[in-house]
Amino acid sequence: MRLVIDSHCHLDRIEEFKSSLEGLTAAVTVGTDAARAAKAVELARQDDRVFAAVGLHPTDADRLGIEGETAALEALLSEPKVVALGETGFDTHWDDTQLAAQRDAFEWHADAAVRHALPLVLHVRDRQGTDDASQASIDALAAHPDVRGVLHCCNGHEGLVRTALDLGWMVSFAGNVTYKSASNLRDMAAWIPEDRLMVETDAPFLSPEPYRGKPNTPSRVRLTLAVVAETRGVTASELERTTDRNTVRFYGLPQSLLERP
Repeated sequence: MRLVIDSHCHLDRIEEFKSSLEGLTAAVTVGTDAARAAKAVELARQDDRVFAAVGLHPTDADRLGIEGETAALEALLSEPKVVALGETGFDTHWDDTQLAAQRDAFEWHADAAVRHALPLVLHVRDRQGTDDASQASIDALAAHPDVRGVLHCCNGHEGLVRTALDLGWMVSFAGNVTYKSASNLRDMAAWIPEDRLMVETDAPFLSPEPYRGKPNTPSRVRLTLAVVAETRGVTASELERTTDRNTVRFYGLPQSLLERP
């Protein structure tokens, strides 16, 4: 298999981040508040393989009201290696009282995405047994048909995925697609249109099998890629060419990343 791209990770949370990129041609590192976003941009400046996304994670949506927070994020959007806004979105897993704040934060991200001609990275996580976050995401996407984006770490909610696809969004699968209990995710990964599919690690989170429960690294994107390829009935090398091409197109990464043996 050739080198591969990790479309979503958090290198600011990984010690010795350069060694964690072994076997990769590129990675998009995501900063989840102003301080971490600044770190993500700094890491991108240090390594030609690294690009950055900046935003407020939905569980930190209340930081939208902190003086200087959005101004600091806005200032980073002019950085040449910033390729997306986010991750923004909706998360009721830990606290289902933050949806209003998360809607406000999404609105800020969506507005900034249009002004800066950048895509959004959307995080969606429901409290077990509910789909409030997914439904809020459907409403938010429908209200902003002019915004393009990716469903990061696809949660398997069919209504959300079909809404996103109808609006031209991408769908990305992370290490949890490899878990034995995630047959619904694998079924979904099998029918996502080829030109909308991406893969990621979300490192240091969501290690794929057989490393579940251990800190993740971007290099393990290959394990996720292999499982998705199997569900689609293609080789890992074939799918790698597809997902890398999609990732380069979606983030506007240099075409030279695809010009390798």
